Amino acid sequence: MTPRLALILIATTTILLGGIPADFSVAQAQEPRSRGPVHTEPPTDDPSYLLLGEFAGPITIGENEYETIGLQIRPLGRGEFEALAFRGGLPGQQKHRPEASKMVGVLSDGFLVLSGGPWAIFAEPDHALIISRTGERLGRLERIVRKSPTLGAKPPAEATVLFDGSGTDQFNNGSMTDDGLLIEGATIKPMFQDFDLHVEFRLPYMPQARDQGRGNSGVYLQSRYECQILDSFGELPTFNGAGSLYRYRAPDLNMSFPPLAWQTYDIRFTAPRWDADGNKIRNARITAWLNGVVVQDDVELENKTGAGQAEEPNLLPTKLQNHSDPVRFRNIWVIDRGLTPATEFPVEGNGEVEPAVKPTEPAEKPEAAEAAEEAKPADDTEPAEETPADAEAETAPTEDAS
Repeated sequence: MTPRLALILIATTTILLGGIPADFSVAQAQEPRSRGPVHTEPPTDDPSYLLLGEFAGPITIGENEYETIGLQIRPLGRGEFEALAFRGGLPGQQKHRPEASKMVGVLSDGFLVLSGGPWAIFAEPDHALIISRTGERLGRLERIVRKSPTLGAKPPAEATVLFDGSGTDQFNNGSMTDDGLLIEGATIKPMFQDFDLHVEFRLPYMPQARDQGRGNSGVYLQSRYECQILDSFGELPTFNGAGSLYRYRAPDLNMSFPPLAWQTYDIRFTAPRWDADGNKIRNARITAWLNGVVVQDDVELENKTGAGQAEEPNLLPTKLQNHSDPVRFRNIWVIDRGLTPATEFPVEGNGEVEPAVKPTEPAEKPEAAEAAEEAKPADDTEPAEETPADAEAETAPTEDAS
């Protein structure tokens, strides 16, 4: 029996037996293991990495009826995987439904079979096929790569730029990588009371690590209130997961992107208020957007979170936590709302961050410019006429015959 056939039989048997328990986890079923490899760049020797990510597409649910399925696949190391399948689309998409089918699988020869849901999923790096209990192909999901709508957001004129890759003057304990990224563990020098903060971060790929040991950092507002940074991709919202207020409140939605992708935190913080005797008369409040989606909506904080410092009337600096994982940061800026109370926030980005120092570009040679001009299409070129088949393809989902 070939490995591929064995995986198909395992997947089919699991489906027929009613799937796996909702709380089952490959990670929970294993013996404790080390944190394993830590990658700050895409690995070239890990075939499981090629399957990490998000997939989406329509499946057949009846005659001429279709439903969008969103799929998140995360490697656990040593060829093992977990995945979440969502009806209606991925987290953050308009018709997303938060209930998920938890699935598990094993890699064999670059091919992954996931089982545990109402169907089996056969995943490859660029797509995933969904197969029913009777072996019928229901649909094909395509790999998608999402970007935060605030990625690359430029600081407004009234903002204070804290980090743009040109130096760490605005930080204590600040250090940079050779390619101009801020290393975890830096403390912001300026102190603010009420502020809006934009931070972009990138998590390492640590497939064998688990829970709080998997790409951990955090934004410690005033050194007291932690907005959690963690590799929680492919998990349901958890109490101490990404987007949570650490040890205080789970996120409304898990908007984590895969590790090694650039992600964004946009945080609106309002400090507590005190009377002349040092008594607190109003609690702190936080609204947080993870990758452009609200995950904490004007939440009132009755006290500090986790290991934060005690609440007092004095200001303390905001920190980017060092939890021993190589988390990298860029494009950090803050708006002091005490000075500019009516600023729009978050700010829409363009997905790219300009380098701090632009290299000087050589002037284009005249002959090169002339050749480029000749290569441009004529302005009077008419677009190709749309055929009925083209129009139908835009409105009805199709399936690959392969």
